[in-house]
Amino acid sequence: MEYIVSARKYRPTTFDTVVGQSALTTTLKNAVKSGKLAHAYLFCGPRGVGKTTCARIFAKAINCQNPTADGEACNECESCQSFNEQRSLNIFELDAASNNSVEHIKTLMEQTRIPPQLGQYKVFIIDEVHMLSTAAFNAFLKTLEEPPAHVIFILATTEKHKILPTILSRCQIYDFERMTVKGTIEHLKSVAAKEGISYEEEALAVIAEKADGGMRDALSIFDQAASFCQGNITYQKVIEDLNVLDSDNYFSIIDLSINNKVSDIMVLLNGVINKGFDGGLLIQGLAKHVRNVLMAKDPQTLPLLEVSDQQRERYQEQAKKADTRFLYQALRLMNQCDINYRQSSNKRLLVELTLIEIAQITQPDDGASAGRRPKRLKSLFKNLIQQSQPKTAAPQVAAAKTVASTSTQSSQSSQNAQATQSSQSNPAVKSGQTAPASPGKPTVKLDGIGFSWGNLRNSGKPSKMNIIPGSIVDNKESHPQEEIAFTQEELELQWLSMCNRMQEKNPSLVGIASRMKNMNPVITEFPNVEVVVDNDLIRQDMEKILKSITKTLQIYLRNVNISLTILVSDKPEKERILTRREQFEEMSKENPAVEALRQVFNLELA
Repeated sequence: MEYIVSARKYRPTTFDTVVGQSALTTTLKNAVKSGKLAHAYLFCGPRGVGKTTCARIFAKAINCQNPTADGEACNECESCQSFNEQRSLNIFELDAASNNSVEHIKTLMEQTRIPPQLGQYKVFIIDEVHMLSTAAFNAFLKTLEEPPAHVIFILATTEKHKILPTILSRCQIYDFERMTVKGTIEHLKSVAAKEGISYEEEALAVIAEKADGGMRDALSIFDQAASFCQGNITYQKVIEDLNVLDSDNYFSIIDLSINNKVSDIMVLLNGVINKGFDGGLLIQGLAKHVRNVLMAKDPQTLPLLEVSDQQRERYQEQAKKADTRFLYQALRLMNQCDINYRQSSNKRLLVELTLIEIAQITQPDDGASAGRRPKRLKSLFKNLIQQSQPKTAAPQVAAAKTVASTSTQSSQSSQNAQATQSSQSNPAVKSGQTAPASPGKPTVKLDGIGFSWGNLRNSGKPSKMNIIPGSIVDNKESHPQEEIAFTQEELELQWLSMCNRMQEKNPSLVGIASRMKNMNPVITEFPNVEVVVDNDLIRQDMEKILKSITKTLQIYLRNVNISLTILVSDKPEKERILTRREQFEEMSKENPAVEALRQVFNLELA
């Protein structure tokens, strides 16, 4: 006896035997009962959900001479018998994947002119209609819009978005749903009972999940598992045959992660990889598992689990152990791993690090452990500045130290005596606290870095020294009256540094600082500096902060005699731009041959 695969052997022949499309089949049966049939139908949906099967059942019911009260075909009349024996002349099937040219569509259009020999309608079923070329679609448009009264088109496709909108607007569209895991399991149980095959429900659940919503795929996998198991489909044999990772691994990883057992997880991961499974596949499966655990925590989301009843109970038990925060963090880490997995050069290390972080989500913060992420060091930069204060000083402070080193031994002894007396009178020093710094020592004030530019324009306060922000010191005692020579390169460097500090410290001076960057200060007669600007507006803006600019250059170039002069450039008068005709006249005067050429060819200037 010839063997027929289950996908063909148990293919539905009536609307009632179609699985998972009850709303759609009810609509088609009502259309048959009422006789209100459209001229074109479009069946859309993923593979293996019954599009072509429903098209054949619908075509047979349309031409049935004695339909039942429910809109089903009788399977007894001549039309139904000819269809069942595949000799019907009223129902045509066309595979658009191999017949997608304009010539094929024209041949089909010629067949529509011939009325049916038996029954009321000629039905044309075009499968994979999205494979038609654009020219074939255009040739099909007119006939599809106004076909003969005895013609009905049924189009089927898995990619609705590839069909032209002009085709969609001419059809009644039916969207087929994916098969649920529960519906697939029930259908597989009926097939197994008919075939006399024993099974475990968990094994059928694995087959249903592997089919990914396609009944045809589920029946094909069922046949494969039945052959491997020899009539007794068990869970262990199915996962071995299909090379599916056992769900027990996912449950174990989550249990171990909750208990922070990193070493056991690494051993489990090594065993999974040694069996030939990819680390990325493990992360994807684990993410799906954690999602299911999260759904099992709430009774409202529990129906979202497409698993068997036994698996649903296991998810509920683990959901009671796992904290919601832990599940959220684990999903985030696995999603990040999945994104980076393809680009990673060391994929196993990436998976291991992800599992380690998941296992340490619930670990207490106190106490160090292997793999724990160290706490972020706060105010690290601030601590480094405080440590470097007694060792770091500006060049001017260093010069002050040099002057202080030439003082007499008697002044040092007197200072030491004063320090001793103050320490005796100050109880804070006795208790070990830090005494305030001596006023005679040069200090570095870090708050001077944030000097506001709002005080630069207050020229009426001679007591304050207006300098460009970024200068470390802000009093005359820290700057000895130096007259050190400087070069043109040093001047340009300090000028550019000054402009950068202006932009960083005060947003209101960004515009003038940007213009000053493009200026070129020049030493005229040392130490006089001259800078040329483009117009009076820029000169006026710079004169408002001229004292501050000059003082900043004096400090950083270490020369108190620097003076700055601002000049406005004298730009030559711009030449007038000639028109095309004026340019041609100039060329003609310089070269008379140009005018002669124009006259010979009778040319006109556009």
